[in-house]
Amino acid sequence: MSKRDFYEVLGVPKNASEDDIKKAYRKLAMKHHPDRNQGDTAKKSEEKFKEAKEAYEMLTDPQKRAAYDQYGHAGVDPNMGRGGAGGEGMGGFAEAFGDIFGDIFGGAGGGQRRGSAGQQVFRGGDLSYAMEISLEEAAHGKETQIRIPAYETCETCKGSGAKPGTSPKVCSTCNGGGTVHMRQGFFSIQQTCPHCHGTGKIIPEPCTTCSGQGRIKKNKTLEVKIPAGINEGMRIRSSGNGEPGTNGGPSGDLYIEIRIKQHEIFERDGDDLHCTVPVGLTTAALGGAMEVPTLGGKAEIDLPEGTQHGKTFRLRGKGIKGVRSSYPGDLYCHVSVETPIKLTEHQRKLLKELDDAFRKSGDKHSPNTKGWADRVKDLFK
Repeated sequence: MSKRDFYEVLGVPKNASEDDIKKAYRKLAMKHHPDRNQGDTAKKSEEKFKEAKEAYEMLTDPQKRAAYDQYGHAGVDPNMGRGGAGGEGMGGFAEAFGDIFGDIFGGAGGGQRRGSAGQQVFRGGDLSYAMEISLEEAAHGKETQIRIPAYETCETCKGSGAKPGTSPKVCSTCNGGGTVHMRQGFFSIQQTCPHCHGTGKIIPEPCTTCSGQGRIKKNKTLEVKIPAGINEGMRIRSSGNGEPGTNGGPSGDLYIEIRIKQHEIFERDGDDLHCTVPVGLTTAALGGAMEVPTLGGKAEIDLPEGTQHGKTFRLRGKGIKGVRSSYPGDLYCHVSVETPIKLTEHQRKLLKELDDAFRKSGDKHSPNTKGWADRVKDLFK
């Protein structure tokens, strides 16, 4: 599949300045960054992010941009020769080839980079923490504490990883550089040293306390602020509280995933709340004021005379104000008319008398029943 023009990818003209190119790239990177796109759009956004990154890297390098302007993709593609470029041809070819493998192995902008001592520096991994909160806490927010794994310098070896009285030695495979080079013809591929794993050091006698890691696992307490309106499945990012990096690399991040407990009364639907309100037979028939619960206290609804089962009352603004909403949702109260049970003989007699009175009055008290009966008759004609 042919590549798109780099200028077209960034949406800039061919005479765009370096600042214009940087601004265009930042805008696209923010839009298509993998952390900002989840679900069905994740794969497509990741491809666009990589495409914008490649275009940016090529057009902000003066030599690569000049080669691209003159020869197009052939001028910067390592799989195509760049004739007519004199002695610069092989240099640009090898440079582009190195950039591609730098991306594969996590070069600049990835999880790996070169440390000051020539060692491979790795970013720490991200951690995930599942937190269960109540519906009330999700609606109003809260501040809480969690305990997460952390690492501290080993007191026995003072962080060296070596048994007291001994010391680490320079890795003989990479000579302390942390990387090795594999050559195939005139190509050179750089990889992390398989023996020291990028540290540049070998520990002949590891510390028994930390097993040569130079650090021990502990737990630390972290303050977490849950924003009001957070919903099921949302994540809170705590920068730098993930796993520590290697060889001085930055720590990863901690992602707190929210789980909301099932509520005894309410069900949440986005910013709206729903609840079922049981109503007695006589209350539904006679109507009147009735108290209903909300997350902020009590409210009152006015039941009209003859309220039917399934009737829904909407209380505006009594739902939840989501983290990205400008106003709260609504509360929907669904009426459930209860049929009396465990009747006494006196109660049964009264209901029988009431039923007889209804029958003598015709069908005006039960319009739904009459309509249903008429439809049944029509069905069997």
